[in-house]
Order: sequence, then C-alpha cells, then structure tokens
Amino acid sequence: MDKNSLIGFALIFILFMVWGQLNTPSAEELAAKRTQDSLEQVQNNLDSEEIAAAIEEETQIAQPEVSDSAKMIQMAGKYGVFGNSAVGSESTQTLENDLVKIEFSNKGGRITSVKLKEYKKNLFNDQQEEVITDLYLQEDKKNKFEYQLPIAGAAGGIVNTSNLFFTPTLKGNTLSFKANAGNGKYFEQKYVLESDGYGIDYDINFVGLENDLRGDAKVVKLRWDSYLDKLERSEYYDRIYSSIYYKETDDNPTYCTCTSDDEVDTEDKSVKWLSHSNQFFNASLIAKETNFKSAFMETKMYDETNEDLKFLGSEISIPLNDKSFAMHMYIGPNEFDRLNAYEMELEDIIPYGRSILGTLNRWVIRPMFNLLSGIISNKGIVILVLTFIIKLVLYPLTYKMLYSQSKMGALKPRIEKMKEKNPDDAQAAQMETMKLYQEYGVSPLGGCLPIFLQMPIWIALYRFFPASIEFRQASFLWATDLSSFDVAFNLPFELPMQMGAHISAFTLLYAITSLIYTYYNTKHMDMSANPSMKYMQYLMPIFFMGFFNSYASGLTCYLFFSNLFNITQTIVTKNYLIDQDKIAADLEAYKKKPKKKKKGGGFQERLSKALKEQQELQKQRDLDKSKSIKKKKK
Repeated sequence: MDKNSLIGFALIFILFMVWGQLNTPSAEELAAKRTQDSLEQVQNNLDSEEIAAAIEEETQIAQPEVSDSAKMIQMAGKYGVFGNSAVGSESTQTLENDLVKIEFSNKGGRITSVKLKEYKKNLFNDQQEEVITDLYLQEDKKNKFEYQLPIAGAAGGIVNTSNLFFTPTLKGNTLSFKANAGNGKYFEQKYVLESDGYGIDYDINFVGLENDLRGDAKVVKLRWDSYLDKLERSEYYDRIYSSIYYKETDDNPTYCTCTSDDEVDTEDKSVKWLSHSNQFFNASLIAKETNFKSAFMETKMYDETNEDLKFLGSEISIPLNDKSFAMHMYIGPNEFDRLNAYEMELEDIIPYGRSILGTLNRWVIRPMFNLLSGIISNKGIVILVLTFIIKLVLYPLTYKMLYSQSKMGALKPRIEKMKEKNPDDAQAAQMETMKLYQEYGVSPLGGCLPIFLQMPIWIALYRFFPASIEFRQASFLWATDLSSFDVAFNLPFELPMQMGAHISAFTLLYAITSLIYTYYNTKHMDMSANPSMKYMQYLMPIFFMGFFNSYASGLTCYLFFSNLFNITQTIVTKNYLIDQDKIAADLEAYKKKPKKKKKGGGFQERLSKALKEQQELQKQRDLDKSKSIKKKKK
C-alpha cells in the first residue's frame, strides 16, 4: 500500500471519529432517554383502567390546585347542604352472625356483598367439572342501592346518596351511616342485623333537614339495581326462576314475567314488599308501619354468553310524611318456614306454582317431605318413601284400572274373531267391539281414572323439586344435586331445546322403565282400531327423555321409582291378586243379566250410536262417489 493510500485511510478514520463524537448524546440526554423508555414500557403494560387513571392523574397534576374553600363552594353548588359529604375516602364495615357476613361501604352507605355461610355456589368449568366456591349475594360492582334525595339548592334538585361519603358508627350488630349536612343535620341509614337469622332492621332518618328538602317533594326515590350472579349448575332454570316479586297492599303477591324482559308500574297502588329473587335466594325489602307509595320494576334477560344471569331493577317511592321510614331487609335462602314467619305471604317468592298446584306443593307435598326428612336424612331415600306412600294411597284405583284391563284382555279373543268377519271394514269392527264391551259390561276408559288423578301430583312435583332449596346440592347415588340435572356422561356438543351437553342417568332409566311398563301394560289390549295410539305410547317416553334431560334429577328420580312401583304392582296384581277365571265367569254372568236401559243412554251406547251414524255417513259418501264415477263414464 503506497503513502497516499495510507494518508487517505487515516483521514477517513479521523472523520468517522469526529462525526461519532459530535453525535454522541450527553449524560443528561442519556438519562432522559432511559426515563422515556421506562415510561413507554410501563405505558405498554398498563391495562385500560390503569391508562385512564394515569391520564386522570396527569391531568390533575397539570391543572392548578383549587383551594379548599373554592372546592367546598363547588361541592355545595352540586350537592347543596351535603357538599361536605361529597368529599372523602371509601372504607368498609362488617356485620356478622353465624349464618351471614355482610360487607358495607361508607360510600353510599350500602351493602356491597353478603356471604351466606351455610351455602355454596356450584358451577361447571370449561372442562365440565364441578367447582364449588363460597356463595355471595349482592356483590356485583354494577349494583345500585341509592336514594335520590330532593334537596333544595342542589344541582337538578337531587342528591344521589351513591355520591356521598357516610360516617359509620358500629356498636355490636348495629351499624349507622350518617351523611353530614352541617349544623347537626344529617341523613342516616341504620342497619341492625338479627343475632340468628338473615333479617336486618333497616331505617332511614332525616334529621334537621325539614327546611332543606324541596317544597314540592312528596316522596324520596330509592333506586335498586341487581345484576344477578350465576349460582346454579342449571343456568337455564336459574334464569327462568329468577324475577322481581312484589305484594301490593290489598292484593296477593305476584311477579314480573320470568321468561322475557318485563316492566311493571304499580302507579298509585301502595306496595308492602319487593323481592329481587334468584332460584333459591332472595333479597327482599319490606315496609313496616307505612307502605311504599308505589314502585316501578323492570327485568332484563341475558343469554348464556353474558357474565351476569339477569338484571332486576326497582324504583321505589317512599313517602316523606315523617322524618323517618322503617323497613326490614331479608337477604338469604328461600327457606319456606323463615319466609312464612313474616306472615305477609313472603313465602310466595318460592316458585311452587299458582292456584291449586301451588297450594298442593306448599301445604301437602312440602309438609310430607319435611316430615319424612325429619326421620330420614338422605333426600333420595325420602323421595323413594314418598313414592311408595303415593302409590299405596292410589292402589285401590290402580287395582280397578288393572281389573278393567284384565276384563278387556279376557275379551280380546272374541274381538279378534269379530274382526275376522269384517276384515275390510274397520268402522264396522269398531262398532261391533263397542257393542261387545256394552254386552259384557266393560268400559274401555276404566283404566284412565288413576292416571288422571296422578296428573296433578306429577305437575306439582314438576314445580316442587327445582323450587325447594332443601334439595339443592343434596346428593343421592350418582346425582350430586337433586334440584338440578344428574350426569351419566358428558357430550362433546350441546343438544338442542335446552337439553344440555350431557345425558341424565335418571332420565334414561325413566325412559327405559316407561317403555317396559308400556309394553307390559298394553300387550293384552286391542289397539287395532287406532294403531297410531300404540306407537304414540312408545314415542312419548323418548320425547320426555329429551324434555327432562336437563331438569331436576329429584323429579326424574321420582318418575323412575314410580315406574318401578307401577311395573311391580302390575305384575303382582295381574298374576297373583286377580283371578282370571273369576273374571271370565263374571263376564258371562253379566252377559246373561237383563239390561236396564239408561235414560239418555250410557257412554258406550252413545259411542256406539255415534259410530253407527259415522258408518252410515261413510256409506252415503261411498255411494255418492260411485254415482259420480258412473256419470263420468257415460
């Protein structure tokens, strides 16, 4: 390499050194850069709420400080005499006994969560495994329980208590929250928890505020919003059994529609109590001496994808006639005896059904279950014993049904011979069959009465099991919760019609035993006149299997036991208690007896007459059709 090349490389090297030195940041610039990089990293890691808080903090820092006196003037302009109470920090207080633990916030002076110590929440996770956790009510952060105080001088003439910081005072099981209005004036919410129950005496007091309330105000509005949590394994039934129940002063308790969105306004009708109720738990607000002036209620349904089960909202008008208003809260389980003890029909919150079915569940079936449960600890065995008692009580009617079936079975050979004489005329064969029944004194409807008498019991139990908290999470055999469905095995897909992603073992056993019972019970019956009925009897258990697959396993357990008893009663009665030879002799004796013609005719005679008229009508139609064909040929 020559001398000139070396000089060139040296100059280039010197230029790079000078350029690098000129562009190197100072120590202060390096520190600033590191700080900026750290801020950007923190900013990237913040979630949306943290970003909002950071922006708010930066904004507050950027703004000039407002003096305390200016801030108080600002609060007074917005909250009137409660300006001082609009500034503070949030804290929590607790009331507790052996059954319940209640958390309160001084902001709004309201309940923020209620833990029921004797109950658990039981849900399925994504792997269809049962997960049991503590059960809380009224814990959703979106919930509201706020008064709209009609305060003169406040912005809009209204102060929402959810914006006020109350001063708490705790003495034993009494918790007082006071929103200070200055000069010894305040709005108070006072809670007194029962020592051994779920009830809370709850009073509101206006102390020294007579001149601060708006002159046109006749009521104070209470806004109560509840976003119900999912508490049960069967989310579908938890949703449709949840609603707002209420009792107008001079009327029976009623409720908002359970299966769709609904709105109810009592207008000028006073209300004794309202209840935001889940399937098995409720939060109720009861007026004591003076009733609520009126109430507006709304419910909103949510689908399975929503984190909440359902929305229940109430706006309650409380009269301002006195300086205080006394109420009572109940936040706990739908236990019949506890609710009934209030003696104001609060037990109607439990969805046993209306009218006769509700009465049957409340005052017949429920006491029977309670009596048996006092003797037998396992609820599944209680269901078995109750099924046996019901079958025993109805056995005289069942015997008559089976005896009537045996008589029809004895006539079956004669009916088949008759059909051989009229192989192509089903109506004639049917009419002759009815004559035969009449001749031998057999009623084809003789076996229907026990079924019709059991129908109210079946329908009542359909409402009883998913409404009775006594069966909630009560296990029997493979069923872990008799108030919800049991699972034989899970499916990798969801069945249609709310059937779930599983197969219920008790429902499957019910369907199988129903098919067995149907076969054994009808094999001696003649159904040739209406073959579709035969197939319908076999299709119905399959249909009901789909219907009951996600229903309370207590009911399908009862239906399974009922079928076992039915099969046993049928086999024993027909084979060992009913004398088939005697039935044949009785039929012949009845045939020989002179028949008294009933005035107006008996059922069989009227049916036979109707069949004969139908047969004559069909003959006339066939004749007219034949004439029409002959005319066309000509």
